[in-house]
Amino acid sequence: MRWCLALVLVLVAGCSSSAPDEPPSATPLTVQVLATTQHDPAAFTQGLEIAGGALWEGTGLVGQSQLRETDPATGAVRRAVDLPADQFGEGITVTPTAIWQLTWKNGVAYERDPATLAVRRTVPLEREGWGICHTGGDLVTSDGSTTLVVRDPATFAPRRTLETGVSQLNELECVGGTVWANVWQTDRIVGVDLATGRVTAVVDASALRPAQTRSDPDAVLNGIAAVPGTDEFLLTGKRWPTTFRVALRAP
Repeated sequence: MRWCLALVLVLVAGCSSSAPDEPPSATPLTVQVLATTQHDPAAFTQGLEIAGGALWEGTGLVGQSQLRETDPATGAVRRAVDLPADQFGEGITVTPTAIWQLTWKNGVAYERDPATLAVRRTVPLEREGWGICHTGGDLVTSDGSTTLVVRDPATFAPRRTLETGVSQLNELECVGGTVWANVWQTDRIVGVDLATGRVTAVVDASALRPAQTRSDPDAVLNGIAAVPGTDEFLLTGKRWPTTFRVALRAP
């Protein structure tokens, strides 16, 4: 999600590649790679979701943030729209009637028309924007803390919060009663029970990190898209050249 510009900033901001404190009761999982597709290595991936036969991607960085519709088979960009040049784009989610896109510190979220990608509505965002997903009846957002916020999809107003005990929760994907969340600056994904906030699973995805990205501190795992009709996911990262189709397995 955020990026570390120098060692001093790393120390000040607390960026770390160490694992978060996850409950010992959480089920450990690893990833089994089933297939790969190309991913734009220039894309600073902030959100990923499959809907309507497309793979949707939100990208970040000031002056470079976009919402993209891509081909899930090839990774090719079909169309894209830019955010204002002074804004840092964050997570996205695609509901049956709208596409929601967050900004990081700009204090707004956008509701877009899925057909035209035009902004229908701009709503205030009272926290930092990191990740977002939807359950059908709710939106769920993260802000980099240990807390997830469940929101009304019509008004975007908070309905309740979930305390997970795991910080740096980032890009989100809602699947059934579980929210899958990237843990920023790690190679881990956690599964959070949407009813209780309890972390029920921890996925070690370190095997996916492309070798050519290991010298780039910003090129971290960040992008989770559930594959409809399966129990599989597409996973990628910031500036990764590859998107991985994976199944989650016990080690």
